[in-house]
Order: sequence, then C-alpha cells, then structure tokens
Amino acid sequence: MMNAGTSRLFRGLVPSRAGVSANRALPAFLVIGPPRTGTTWLHNILRHRTVLPSPNKETRFFDKHFSQGLDWYRAHYPPFRDNRLVGEIAPTYFASVEARQRIAETLPRAKVVCIFRNPFERVLSLYRLKRAYGMISWSFEDALRHDPELLESSKYATNLKAWRQALGSHRVLPTFYEDLKTGPQAYLDAIADFIEIPRFVLQPEQIREICSAKSMTQPRNYERTRRATLIAEWFKARRLDKLVSVIRSSPLLKLFVGGGAAFTEVTPEASALLYDFVREEVEELESLVNRSLTAWKHPANRAAGIEPAGLTACCSNSADA
Repeated sequence: MMNAGTSRLFRGLVPSRAGVSANRALPAFLVIGPPRTGTTWLHNILRHRTVLPSPNKETRFFDKHFSQGLDWYRAHYPPFRDNRLVGEIAPTYFASVEARQRIAETLPRAKVVCIFRNPFERVLSLYRLKRAYGMISWSFEDALRHDPELLESSKYATNLKAWRQALGSHRVLPTFYEDLKTGPQAYLDAIADFIEIPRFVLQPEQIREICSAKSMTQPRNYERTRRATLIAEWFKARRLDKLVSVIRSSPLLKLFVGGGAAFTEVTPEASALLYDFVREEVEELESLVNRSLTAWKHPANRAAGIEPAGLTACCSNSADA
C-alpha cells in the first residue's frame, strides 16, 4: 500500500482526466527530421523560445497515435499565456506518408523544417541508437535489409518533394546538419526567420553542445532493454510521459541502456550497400536545393574528408543527436 508521500508523487505523474480545451493552439511549425540530424539540440534551444511538447520531445501523434485524437495531442503541451509560437520537433514524421497526409489535412498552414545529414553517418547513428535501446538486434548490414526506417528515412529527395507537394514549397525549408555544426548562429537565424520568431543569440555553452560526442554501446542485456523500451512506449501512449521522463533522468536508466560491448566498425560491404542505395537520392537532392553533396556519394569521399561545398569541420567529434 502506498504511503501519503508516494501517493502524491504518483498522482503528479498521472495526467488529469479533465478535458483539454479545444481552443489550445496547434503547432504552427514542425521540425520533421529525419532522425539523428541534430533535432535534440534544436529542441533544447527552441523550447525556451517557443511552446513544445513536455516533458518528452516527441509525441509520435501524426505517425503513431493519431487515433487518440486532438485532445490527446494538445495535452502534451504545457499551458501558456503569452504569444509564443507552438511547434513540435518530430524527426519520425519525415518519412511517414501517414504523418505527411495528416499534417497537410490538420495543419495546412504549418511550416516544416527538414534537416539533411550525410546519409551514411545518419543511418549508422540511427542504427546504433535503435540497437542501444533494444529496438533491433541485427548487425548493421542485416538492419539495412530488414529495418525499413533506416533506408526510407534516407530517401531525402523523394520525401522532400512529397512534403513540398503536400504543403507547398514555400512552407518547407530544407537545411543541412553540416551548416548547424559549422555556423550554428547563422543556422538558427535562418530557422527563426522561417518560422517567424525573433532572432536570439546562442550562448557559448549551447554552441559547445553541438560538438559534444555522446558514445553509445550495445545493451548489457538485450531482452531486458527491449522490454523496458516497450514499457516506456506503453506509458507514453497513455500520457504517462512524466513517469518516463523521471526514469530517463535517473540512475535507473543505466540498468537498461548501455553497459554492453562497443559497436564494431562497419564492413566495407555494408558501407557500399548503403552508398549505392542513396546515391540517386543524393544526386536528385543536389538538383532540388542547388548544392554540391559530393561527400555523400561514395565512401572514398567521406574517408578523404571531403565536405559539402563551402563547409569546414567545426570539431573532431560531431554530435550524435
């Protein structure tokens, strides 16, 4: 039986049964990723200047929980009384046909920001994240064959064209992770201008966060980690986000995430498989955005340190956000 203190704490983590006002604003902008392109950093920067879902970054409403209804979605936003813009940082929406259609119907005036990153680096980062959290158990090469998200989210040109068609080209802003790394203030200014919020100056510690590398390892116990991830998703679907957030920020997280073997290097065969898949997409993206992306087309270009046109490296370790 719970004591009074525990009972009060638990009640604080459970959402109220009271209805959510239908007048609460819906997002005016969405940063749709794809995953592993700096969206966590951008969320941390924008959450003090706009109204974003809280306490967890992603609601997965438009791609996974749409049947829950708009009141369920609105309940993820904290109450506010000022004129800040409402938005969502939602990297899984980029490659979701369902999310795109639902957003076009529900938020036809919303503005959408895409962030493109070297496909090899991005897919490898996404694979390691999913492996670390027990979402998949395959090797990198097998994951490329069996996990549709890895390659579907790498169809940059295909999905960019689809978003432009759904919302109008003037409502879709393509941006680049490399620009975020090498010129974060200019990158942020472009985002602020596009979504129409006042520009603001990044603090030195916020810039340093871009270059902080967070290494991931495989889970200590895959099945335990997988069960914990599934339970977390079950909680979030029932608006128990606060409980999930408390656990994620506590030492308990170390029981489920990390602690296992380091990730091995990618085989040349797996690397070639990915580059072959994305090459046509990259070439079409070059035409769509009028920008050279030579480094993204062949493993040798990446190994030689060739950057997209006009870019220089900001640091030796890139953020894996």
